[in-house]
Amino acid sequence: MLYQSMNHIVLYTVLIVILLLWVGSKRNPILALVSMGKELRSYKFLILLAAVFGVLTLNKYELQIEERMHLTSDFTPFVFGLEGHFVQQLQQLFYSPWLTPVIVFFYIFMLQAVLAASLGIYALGNRVMLYATCYAIILNYAIAIPFYLFVPVNEVWSYAPAGVKFTMLDAFPRFEQEYRQLSGLNNCFPSLHTSISVTVALLAFRSGNRIWMVISSISAAFIVFGIFYLGIHWLTDMIGGVLLAVVSTSLGVQFSKLTLRSGDPALALQTRASRANIR
Repeated sequence: MLYQSMNHIVLYTVLIVILLLWVGSKRNPILALVSMGKELRSYKFLILLAAVFGVLTLNKYELQIEERMHLTSDFTPFVFGLEGHFVQQLQQLFYSPWLTPVIVFFYIFMLQAVLAASLGIYALGNRVMLYATCYAIILNYAIAIPFYLFVPVNEVWSYAPAGVKFTMLDAFPRFEQEYRQLSGLNNCFPSLHTSISVTVALLAFRSGNRIWMVISSISAAFIVFGIFYLGIHWLTDMIGGVLLAVVSTSLGVQFSKLTLRSGDPALALQTRASRANIR
């Protein structure tokens, strides 16, 4: 069973990343690790990578920080007042037993797999997109975490008046025991599943890698649809996530270009070679 435990999820995610690296770059996935290792010779990339892990660590402990702050705000009724039963109607319209496992697969595996594969693919020859992806990750989380702390919105299924079913449990019965620790019940606005998946797709379009454009766009489409189908996010969360993705992508690319223009020999731009590698 794919979702038996977090260990199984990690294992299958690694396998998916390897497959995506091969398909997305048309090269040996091991070369991506080698290229990433070469990038580590630059102190600027090391600092950037440390910042990525730093913001991911902050996100990991966000729930503990929230508990210690003893915040009591709840914006769920306000959001429901804006949207009504949009998620319920969409869920009832599209619900099908065969579709649920597909949506869960994209929601659980593809978000982090596509993101990780993007780093490997860009490390093989597109430094602008490699650095832009790192900056975009930082921006996504750095902007979202304050909202999770001070503008808490509960997941749709947990708000009884919404009348929504948590269909995740149909395919992943142990979700609450195995996965919930990674995401709080009230960490809804903005939707990071939306923002991260859309960010990766937008960067893929900028990269010029047509295969990766298609893969990341399909993944993003399933994930964005899935946040409603599974009864997790509100429409407001999705809109916030898309806006966050646009901002993070635009700023990430600009920061990346500034970094690469700074004169570090290890970070010298190789535009022609990059374009040749991604086509």
